[in-house]
Amino acid sequence: MEFPSLVLSIVSIVNMVVLGILIFIFGKMYTQTNAQLPLGMIVVASMLFLHNIIGALAYFSMDEFFSNAIFPYMLGVGIAELAGLLIFLKITLE
Repeated sequence: MEFPSLVLSIVSIVNMVVLGILIFIFGKMYTQTNAQLPLGMIVVASMLFLHNIIGALAYFSMDEFFSNAIFPYMLGVGIAELAGLLIFLKITLE
């Protein structure tokens, strides 16, 4: 595996860890309150989790198809998603 694919895969895996924590927290909220908002957040976080699974698998299995020229853009998107998820996690925990 080449370095760019490894970095992109690591960012996707970190995103999945944060999303897993969010899904757990929202699941706990939903069982305690039966409110619809946490249920909706579980669906959204699950779809983002699925997106990151597909992305990480693509980076692992199709690294020869990725151009080094597109690496900075894809890394920027992954890091921006991670930053947004970390902010979302911080807000959720408050």
